[in-house]
Amino acid sequence: MRRYKNHFGSLVLALLTHLAAAVTVLVLGFLVSYVLVRGVPNLRPEMFALTYTSENQSMLPAIINTCTMTLFSLLVAVPFGVGSAIYLVEYAKKGSKIVSLVRVTTETLSGIPSIVYGLFGMLFFSGKLHFGYSMLSGALTLSIMILPLIMRTTEEALLSVPDMYREGSFGLGAGRLRTMVQVILPLVLPGLVAVAIYTFLNAWDDYLMALTVVRIDEKRTLTVGLAQSFMGEYSNDYGALMAFSVAGSLPIVLLFIFFQKYMVEGLTAGAVKG
Repeated sequence: MRRYKNHFGSLVLALLTHLAAAVTVLVLGFLVSYVLVRGVPNLRPEMFALTYTSENQSMLPAIINTCTMTLFSLLVAVPFGVGSAIYLVEYAKKGSKIVSLVRVTTETLSGIPSIVYGLFGMLFFSGKLHFGYSMLSGALTLSIMILPLIMRTTEEALLSVPDMYREGSFGLGAGRLRTMVQVILPLVLPGLVAVAIYTFLNAWDDYLMALTVVRIDEKRTLTVGLAQSFMGEYSNDYGALMAFSVAGSLPIVLLFIFFQKYMVEGLTAGAVKG
């Protein structure tokens, strides 16, 4: 702070920045502590049974269903999203009206509420294609919902790579495909990993779409299980809710621990262009 004492405006900004950081850490610490204090004592062995019943109110099937549906949706959406972004950046004609239309459409789709996607999945996948209120209908609907995020984020990661890498590769005789596979993709790998992780988090937290499309009790997801098992019309089981929240947050915490390097690199990719 001493270096700012002669610059009042800089001192004020520095104090506000430190204050904002302190408030954020305190609020986050309070929330985490509150959930742990209220949730851990209410964890019971029967809450991790493989089969859900009204007596044990097991959360393990809901966690497994959420992981299954999320991973399947990523397997469907990531190849289409990354492939579309590669085409728009590397192969499509610059300034094409079709490319502009695709980008505008993608931006529009990313702002549609999840309940709209849920209604579409219920009418099309569950009704028209006769998949029923199943995990397959939910995963396909979820893949459509997360596709715009994958496309736009991957496109920005590809655009952050300077053209001199492409020009150097072309100058050495490499084709467009080899340049993409051996030069561009290794550079944007942290960004792609970050895209996959944040898409996973977006799909993991969804509630309205899962509530609309997946209506079978044995196949319900984590968020739906939280709302339907422990939140009643006149009272809520807050202890079980906190316990469910603690167990449901563990996969996300582990994801952050193991992939935090790629997430940070992916978030900062393209922040400074040479």
